[in-house]
Amino acid sequence: MRAINAIRMGGLDVLPIVEGGKGISVSNGVSSGHWAATGGAGTFSAVNADSYDEHGRRVEQVYHGRTRRERHEELVAYAIRGGIHQARQAYELACGQGRIHANILWEMAGAERVISGVLEGAKGLIHGLTCGAGMPYRLSDIAARFGVYYYPIVSSARAFNALWKRAYHKAAVLLGGVVYEDPWLAGGHNGLSNGEDPNKPEDPFPRVLALRKVMREFGLGDTPIIMAGGVWWLEEWQDWIDNPDLGPMAFQFGTRPLLTQESPIGPAWKHKLLTLREGDVFLNHFSPTGFYSSAVNNGFIQELRERSHRQVAYTTEAIGEHTAEYGVGPRKRIVYLTPPDLQHVLGWEAAGYTEAMRTPDSTLIFVTPDKFQELTADQVACMGCLSQCRFSNWSQQAPDYTTGKKADPRSYCIQKTLQTIGHEANEPEAMEHNLMFSGHNAFRFASDPFYSNGFIPTVKQLVERILTGR
Repeated sequence: MRAINAIRMGGLDVLPIVEGGKGISVSNGVSSGHWAATGGAGTFSAVNADSYDEHGRRVEQVYHGRTRRERHEELVAYAIRGGIHQARQAYELACGQGRIHANILWEMAGAERVISGVLEGAKGLIHGLTCGAGMPYRLSDIAARFGVYYYPIVSSARAFNALWKRAYHKAAVLLGGVVYEDPWLAGGHNGLSNGEDPNKPEDPFPRVLALRKVMREFGLGDTPIIMAGGVWWLEEWQDWIDNPDLGPMAFQFGTRPLLTQESPIGPAWKHKLLTLREGDVFLNHFSPTGFYSSAVNNGFIQELRERSHRQVAYTTEAIGEHTAEYGVGPRKRIVYLTPPDLQHVLGWEAAGYTEAMRTPDSTLIFVTPDKFQELTADQVACMGCLSQCRFSNWSQQAPDYTTGKKADPRSYCIQKTLQTIGHEANEPEAMEHNLMFSGHNAFRFASDPFYSNGFIPTVKQLVERILTGR
């Protein structure tokens, strides 16, 4: 195993190991602060982060606004307050070591307002911004305004080329590194393009080599690339370390820090990680963001699959094979199905899936009355957590604040499910019936001898282990 030497990143020599920022309440000030204290770069999530009152009690994010716009403003305020709290906590725990990064999703609602508010309220405490889930052109502008380094997350050389030419060349000195996130192996939302097959993973080496080639064309040969997605043992990546073709490399660990004593996820979640098998994590296309995402195949995902399978196309007039009348909703408004599809519908209704819901694609899905009430209630309660949402048709763009499309009941309220799993992760039921993002390597917890007999390390113990190559 090659020696793991410090590299220059964000204006400081640090260990080339980065904690990946993970969703709502999953990587926080405690986990990132302890990671930075080991000499690496710790990352807390600034996506609707938790805040606390003067007694140290978590402030529950309850929305009182009558309209989506009013609730959206409440959400932004919660996010700024939470991000400031997590930054302060991380900075204190790091004790001046390593780097503290804040992670945001460009497609989250009010992304620029939130991170600007966090940086304003936590001046000098955050050293870098990581950002993906979209094309964050304005990330460099924000970084320049506050004098922090920025780390765009990309999945191809082509994406970085576009970002650089449009915006990043104006703030080249603050580009701390480029995160290459493998779109087939990373957890959470992934950057698969329309031309890439989700079922045909590609070798990351030539893709990262292509990224480095583009970066060298822009004079960025010494700017680190951070490999994210699929990283478990550094021993498996030793041909990448000190490789002159790739240049300076760091490695991001998103999945392994979940299973530490400082990780904020609950005991049921940690136990679940120790029981996963290969194939339990897979890419799906249900996210209200429109991106592919990587999650554990639990009851939540299975219900989404079944919901989409109970689906038929309809027309508003009798056209072609669509000749069978069917009444939708309380008023039984007539639409037309094909006769075979009508037989499917009658079978679903007999099984209890009696409620038809229209989708933006002129199809109907069929759900139980209880699920119908849940979905419609979630859509009505939307607080605008995304820049635009398929599930609720919210858009943060004035004047209408809508995507202009029908809400899509084949998706889900991402804010609700991530808040639930993040704060009720001590309940096994919560693990089964909520979205559990995960990298594809999570099955390795069960076979890695480091975790034998259910051992859960501290962050310090995990980093020490990683530096051995394992």
